[in-house]
Amino acid sequence: MAADEGNAPEDGQDKKKKEVSPRRKLILIGIVVVVVVLGVLYWFLHRNEVETDDAFTAGRAVAVAPHVSGYVTELLVNDNQFVHQGDVIARIDDRNWRAQRDQAAAAVDIARAQVQNYTLLAEVAKKNFPGHLMVAQGQLQQAQAQEFKAETDYRRQHGVTREATSQQNIDYATAALNAAKAQVLEAQGNLETALPVIPNIASTEARVSGEQATLSQAEAKLREAELNVEWTTIRAPHDGWISQRNIERGTYVTAGQTVVSVVEPEIWVVANYKETQLTHMRPGQKVDIAIDAYPFLKLRGHVDSLQLGTGATFSAFPPENATGNYVKIVQRVPVKILIDEGLRADLPLSLGLSVEPTVHTE
Repeated sequence: MAADEGNAPEDGQDKKKKEVSPRRKLILIGIVVVVVVLGVLYWFLHRNEVETDDAFTAGRAVAVAPHVSGYVTELLVNDNQFVHQGDVIARIDDRNWRAQRDQAAAAVDIARAQVQNYTLLAEVAKKNFPGHLMVAQGQLQQAQAQEFKAETDYRRQHGVTREATSQQNIDYATAALNAAKAQVLEAQGNLETALPVIPNIASTEARVSGEQATLSQAEAKLREAELNVEWTTIRAPHDGWISQRNIERGTYVTAGQTVVSVVEPEIWVVANYKETQLTHMRPGQKVDIAIDAYPFLKLRGHVDSLQLGTGATFSAFPPENATGNYVKIVQRVPVKILIDEGLRADLPLSLGLSVEPTVHTE
């Protein structure tokens, strides 16, 4: 009896364990079922979402460089200041460039005067050279007439008897004939010189063309000098924020040296998705964008385009896969995502911020 009484509590505990075990199993089964249902539901709701944390904000940062060299006399912007297109960023000492412009302007005036001078000479040449030809022809005829008269006198003096003339007259006639022949030769030379009327006129007109070319060259140098003076004022090429300012008043800058960068307001996202995530990704699909710097800022956008090349393809040292120890690595492809809504004017996004875009590929 005592043994039976001692086993009675143990039997009661066994009965309680048997009663509790099925209940616990039901609870565990219920929890498992709920977890599975929630997992299936989560998968169903997010099955068409593709996300990555390898993404960042991008935009256009244009480097501003002067066209001319010189010392900075004025600096009118500060770091991170917003500027509009055409706003003055800085000014360079322009005294040397103004002097060069004045020299170029003087050269233009001289060349213009030369053109005018040779133009008038060309107009005069059109009258003078034909006139010179006519004069030469007249002088030749006159010389030939004098030669004929001198030759006639010469024959007359040599055709009469010695008693009818004198040696002096004979000598005079001979000298006159020789002088007349010389005048004829001179007149013929003058005529040969005056004959190329058209070439002489063309030569004068060619001088006009040459001076006009000199004038055009001088005018081009003047325009260049005026541009140099204008370029001493450095202006913002477009709207944006001043960044990377590396000049101060008194700094000597050279042509082509970057003095500031201007970051445009337009911002987009570059997301480096794995190649296995691109199966159903297409341009135009909606994207939810989370910014690490502003967790409360929810942005929405769409896929703009997929780069036709992996990131490794355009790297400075692309991998060489034609080796015997090749190991396959999942590549990443940059995807450009445009932001459609959610941006705030009081929270401009910097370039290079970490973001987490989620593309809805349904």
